[in-house]
Amino acid sequence: MDQHAVLSPLARKPRLTFWQLWNMSFGFFGIQFGFALQNANTSRIFSTLGAQPDDLALFWLAAPVTGLLVQPIIGYLSDNSWHPTWGRRRPFFFAGAVAASIALVLMPNSPVLWMAVAVLWLMDAAINVSMEPFRAFVGDKLDPAQQTAGYAMQTFFIGCGAVIASLLPTIFSDGFGVSNVPVNGMIPDTVRFSFYVGGAVFFLAVLWTVLTARETPPADLAVFRAQRQRNRSFGGAVRGIFGGLLQMPKTMLQLALVQFFTWIALFAMWIYTGTSIADTVFGSSDPQSPAYQAAGNWVGVMFGVYNGVSALAAFILPVLARWTSRKAVHAVCLVIGGASLASLFFITTKTMLLVPMVGVGIAWASILTMPYAILAGALPPARMGYFMGLFNIFVVIPQILSSLLLGWMTTHAFGGHSVKTLVLGGACMAIAGGLTLFVTDRADPAA
Repeated sequence: MDQHAVLSPLARKPRLTFWQLWNMSFGFFGIQFGFALQNANTSRIFSTLGAQPDDLALFWLAAPVTGLLVQPIIGYLSDNSWHPTWGRRRPFFFAGAVAASIALVLMPNSPVLWMAVAVLWLMDAAINVSMEPFRAFVGDKLDPAQQTAGYAMQTFFIGCGAVIASLLPTIFSDGFGVSNVPVNGMIPDTVRFSFYVGGAVFFLAVLWTVLTARETPPADLAVFRAQRQRNRSFGGAVRGIFGGLLQMPKTMLQLALVQFFTWIALFAMWIYTGTSIADTVFGSSDPQSPAYQAAGNWVGVMFGVYNGVSALAAFILPVLARWTSRKAVHAVCLVIGGASLASLFFITTKTMLLVPMVGVGIAWASILTMPYAILAGALPPARMGYFMGLFNIFVVIPQILSSLLLGWMTTHAFGGHSVKTLVLGGACMAIAGGLTLFVTDRADPAA
């Protein structure tokens, strides 16, 4: 008997309209609003509070470690949850949004470095509580034929949220005259106000999805409740969470290697773009200087560009995938992104920094869409949340290794020139593109 049929608790999935896809994905606008503020400003906050460049990667360790711990557990719990009103995934959307909004307000008000690092742990854990069930939500609600479109809609909102969030410090300084200079070693007002807006947007966007999207109940509630009771015991939970490591589909293992090299590249970019362009383009390595803070704002603009491109590309990539294949599109996008990231080494003017962000944006759109669309077709529906959470291990392990090693490499192998770390990231992304060609996609006729 087919394992997928045995495990699936869901009724047949109807084809959803554009606006139903919109509503179920809108929460990602807020989630990425929070992530974008984190990605573009965390190194800046740490540096302003006194962190040394060599230590930045280590302080960022909070983000991947919380993802490693939180996502498989939340996936397992949401798989085994059902409430007549709230459904399966939406309680986790809401709880994560409340905690993340609080953390976004606390982060730029950290008076000392250790508090900022601690709040990063809280913020990343909370964002992961909201985010992981959103990935499983697509598998729950959509037919395989619509899953690529579902993840593409998420990518669109991720891009839109990240564009606005990344540009907020510049909007506050250039549009409203808000101070962009640290006073007495504290975080500039532009960053503080941006995080306040982020907290409100995160909560309201997720709330929209909670209130407008509906979930289909298990086909047989009695069977589901019996399975849930067994899985709720401590031994059953431990076996469910860790036993899945030995049950991963072949496609998931193949994508794991792709993700490994991809996320080394992304983590290098998020950590070191600010210090790199502050040094090579803005001519400053002093976090208290106006030039360094101006570089921080410009990183927001750069990240806004790549996220804006990803929002547009999200609707083009599924069309290209239908003409060719999902893995071919993903491979090409990663190679383009890798070459673009590495090209920052050669750029010395401010406006030219925006050009490679177009290529990074194309890669980012594919990273957020294609691996999850390929993976969803290979997973048992009843354990969609758990395996999507487990898949996150292959996102966080490279980030943990990067946190432990990139600082040392930047100092000792690259002579303190963080722009060379970006070149290393570009090479890793290109390698990931090559490895994608060896992935088995069940939707590919050639597979």
